[in-house]
Amino acid sequence: MRRFAPLAGLVILLAALSFSARADQGKTDGSSPLLVSSAKVECSHKRKPAEPLDPPSTAAIPRAEAFVASRHFKEDIAPTAPVKISWLGASFVRRFTIKAETAEDTSLQTHALNKPSNAAQIASELGARAESKLADVWCLLRLQASGESGALQTGAAPNIFFVRDGMGDLGVVDVLWGGAGWEIGASPFASPRPWIAGTRVFSP
Repeated sequence: MRRFAPLAGLVILLAALSFSARADQGKTDGSSPLLVSSAKVECSHKRKPAEPLDPPSTAAIPRAEAFVASRHFKEDIAPTAPVKISWLGASFVRRFTIKAETAEDTSLQTHALNKPSNAAQIASELGARAESKLADVWCLLRLQASGESGALQTGAAPNIFFVRDGMGDLGVVDVLWGGAGWEIGASPFASPRPWIAGTRVFSP
């Protein structure tokens, strides 16, 4: 019997190593990234939307000046509207339309949300570069004023930005194409509400 003891021990050792490898593999498979980065969008505040765009994803605010949110974010679906907006949420109006910012050229990274997650989880994944400006949101909206294809998705899943409100508190601004115009809402950063998989997240 002793002659087979080393062989038996080897079998046990190999079985243990195999189990450990399978466990590690399962751990790896179960920890898929929360966000998958995609295209980057250059947003220029010095170029008019009607001008040729280079690169193709570049949008614009007419002049580099103070961006006053209340002058831009208005419910208006007329053909002449600079951006067709069919609905502004009460929380967005109260917290964000009182803002004034300095409009600066910026580059926004797009990310696809892999699994349902709340704002805190998403921001933690983004790290220090989570915060955008309202001017950035408007810049992208102008490029897709009537729901055209572009960086902002126009399907059932929303687009979200982390933006500080008029009091300096971080919140979530969500943008969704509703058919007649854009629907823009806002929610507290601390809300436990999960955003659905497929949500497009923007960050500087």
